[in-house]
Amino acid sequence: MTEKNNRSIIFLYVAWLASIIATLGSLYFSEVRGYVPCEMCWYQRIAMYPLTVTMGIAVFKRDLAVKKYVLPVSIIGGLISVFHYLEQKVPGFAAIKPCSMGVPCSGEYINWLGFITIPFLAFVAFLIITICLLFVKKED
Repeated sequence: MTEKNNRSIIFLYVAWLASIIATLGSLYFSEVRGYVPCEMCWYQRIAMYPLTVTMGIAVFKRDLAVKKYVLPVSIIGGLISVFHYLEQKVPGFAAIKPCSMGVPCSGEYINWLGFITIPFLAFVAFLIITICLLFVKKED
């Protein structure tokens, strides 16, 4: 195993750790705190939860090829998070796509420091995963 591969495994491990924290955080908010996820929250979960399993397997198998499968899902999840955050924070933006599950996507269960909401936290996790995966390089 070369130095380059060792660094790539570390980046993959950090990305996996970010996905674990995001998954546990979303489960904490819904199962412990009792916050009902809105439709956009579900889309973000649909993107995040498989990343935890897929990257976990890749870390244990030391499979750097997982990048080509995980990176697109992470980018899509991050874009959904940005859209959801805009629905919460930009007046009039929420009217573009109304949620249909009874819980408004513009609602904010948390608002730490005036800007940190659940979609913001999800975006940070997707961003960490995406950046880490960009540094994962297979040996030539």
